[in-house]
Amino acid sequence: MSWLIFALLSAVSAAFVSIFGKIGLQNIDANTATAIRAIVMAFFLMGVVVFEGNLNKIPGILHDKKAILFITLSGIAGAASWLFYFFALKLGKVSQVAPVDKLSVVIATLLAIFLFGEKLSLVNGMGVVLIAIGVILTAFH
Repeated sequence: MSWLIFALLSAVSAAFVSIFGKIGLQNIDANTATAIRAIVMAFFLMGVVVFEGNLNKIPGILHDKKAILFITLSGIAGAASWLFYFFALKLGKVSQVAPVDKLSVVIATLLAIFLFGEKLSLVNGMGVVLIAIGVILTAFH
């Protein structure tokens, strides 16, 4: 169940991305703001790696070509997501942009089913459908 605690902490942190981002984007370019956010995140995360004593693990990861390829692709996808998200926040309401962004849950679940053969229980499937319905209701009201 420790995964649930971290997932909830992730959700709370992500909520503040929306709130702080909306406040910070009022008079500036969304793409530049996203780049600055990425720099701040890189410094913060490198600090975590140093604090945990994991700096020596970087060379090993850099030699794993498959890992680097997919970490790079993940980074590009994440950067694109942030660019689109901050641009959407600049133009729209947090109460609409944030829920639509969570359509990623539905998309990721479908991809996990097709790419990894993951199975959903009836309850999990209903939850994913409800997320999709919630996105539609919040985006078009």
